[in-house]
Amino acid sequence: MGRERRRVVVTGMGALSALGTSAEETWDGLITGRSGVGAITAFDASRLTVRIAAEVPGFDPVATFGRRRARHLDRNVQLALAATAEALEASKLDVAAAPERVGVIYGTGIGGLTSLADGIGVLRNRGPEWVSPYTLPMALANMAAGLIAMEHGATGYNSCTVTACAASAQAIGEGADQIRLGRVDAMICGGCESAVGEVGIAAFAAMKALSTRNEEPGRASRPFDTDRDGFVMGEAAATIILEERESALARGATILAELAGYGSTADAHHITAPHPEGDGAVRAMRAALADAGLDPGAIGYVNAHGTSTPPNDRVEALALRKVFGESGPPVSSTKSMTGHTLGAAGALESLVCIQAIRTGILPPTVNLDRVDPDCALDHVANFARRAQVAAAITNSFGFGGHNASLVFTQA
Repeated sequence: MGRERRRVVVTGMGALSALGTSAEETWDGLITGRSGVGAITAFDASRLTVRIAAEVPGFDPVATFGRRRARHLDRNVQLALAATAEALEASKLDVAAAPERVGVIYGTGIGGLTSLADGIGVLRNRGPEWVSPYTLPMALANMAAGLIAMEHGATGYNSCTVTACAASAQAIGEGADQIRLGRVDAMICGGCESAVGEVGIAAFAAMKALSTRNEEPGRASRPFDTDRDGFVMGEAAATIILEERESALARGATILAELAGYGSTADAHHITAPHPEGDGAVRAMRAALADAGLDPGAIGYVNAHGTSTPPNDRVEALALRKVFGESGPPVSSTKSMTGHTLGAAGALESLVCIQAIRTGILPPTVNLDRVDPDCALDHVANFARRAQVAAAITNSFGFGGHNASLVFTQA
């Protein structure tokens, strides 16, 4: 006779995004429909064709970490550590009580790209003797996961997902599996990204993936809209604290939601383009629903991947209709306000689903003035909507054909 599956719940969240330096500020920005996109301030972008991004405002790494330590941390790791501190404080999880029973899985799409680019610039311009010994540690994709564990003493399972824009959704799903398998009782999961540098912007622009609406940045990210012309690069970090339900209840934790289902698939189709029929996306959503033991009709809200690129939005809309039917649940893409935060997107958008369940407020897709007929869905367009949501699903799809879907339910 099989052992009953351990249930996984969320007890804490933290986030830094273009809408603010906390989960609360980010959520407030989303439900009021405020765009975080603006002119790039991280560097002089004047020679680039794309000069806009969704940067985290008001974050002072020196005040947070001290001048010396801040210099030795890539910005994506700085954001990750700050988001994790907020999430742990909110959850009141005492890692030190049983450090070997607490693990970390943290995702990123690119890692310390800007630090690597800076190191290469120093090598070329000043010579090898000037290259910092911190260059590689700052560039490594796994460093957020490692440093989170060091910062908080979590000695359990530790890993990093590097699956492009599916990275942090997979981090959360794989973290839940570690709890279900009994290897740990709690997981610190999430994702971070800060690729708003000259190399990152120039490379995505060369692919024709980015919006060029430099003169109206707040209207540049427009998922599912007829006039969308690409995504806006965003930076962010978001951390979700997962715990085994009985363990969380025993310590008196406040349970925010349950992570009920996870599905992950591969398109095995193209390095950047989605499968034209949405095959992998469909299978990921159906796998997550099956894992949760739910029918499609139980889902009350979909946080779409919704990047604002023409093919991706069209294919995702097709996939959503295949899974949920022509009259499916309300859908929104919060990337219209946060930009596309790449490897951090799944975790940031998990926070959105959890808050939609808790508050009964669905954040909108802003700039959705004319829905592309190929993207016909029940869009939450431009203004938030009130709705009782017992279960929500979030999608994350990455270059290389990685797909991940997560289902959250009321606790």
